[in-house]
Amino acid sequence: MSADLDPIDLKMLRLLQKNGRLSNAELAQSVDVSPATCHRRTQRLFADGHIKGVRALVAPEKVNRGALIMVGVVLDRSTPDSFAQFEASVANLPFVLDCHLVAGDFDYFLKIRVEEMDAFNRIHGSRLISLPGVRHTRTFFVMKEVIDNAPLDF
Repeated sequence: MSADLDPIDLKMLRLLQKNGRLSNAELAQSVDVSPATCHRRTQRLFADGHIKGVRALVAPEKVNRGALIMVGVVLDRSTPDSFAQFEASVANLPFVLDCHLVAGDFDYFLKIRVEEMDAFNRIHGSRLISLPGVRHTRTFFVMKEVIDNAPLDF
């Protein structure tokens, strides 16, 4: 835990993780500080990087992105240059939600959302396997999302 966070900061972070739409007045009341103090603390949490941003969680099925696919990627080489080239290229793919460098059998795991499996088949053949340095991929089609984007526990 960060030494510069006190119990009020931690409570604010927990509450905002659960509901990012809390008004400053509601948040202040919940943590028992004045609205002005709450606003200063919230601004500091942003400025210090404890809160990276605020956004809406869109229901994927409502915007025709109901198919969730995880892709394990193995690169030809494990060098800083090959990693940098892959990362720069994958960052430009709008269908990739997450990209993680991992230890184990794969170099990267990608989280991808598309409208349907046929759409994934098209992007796999035309975009994913042509990324720099890709030796092979392994695809995992998500059958059921049990937990997705859960708040951090601290």
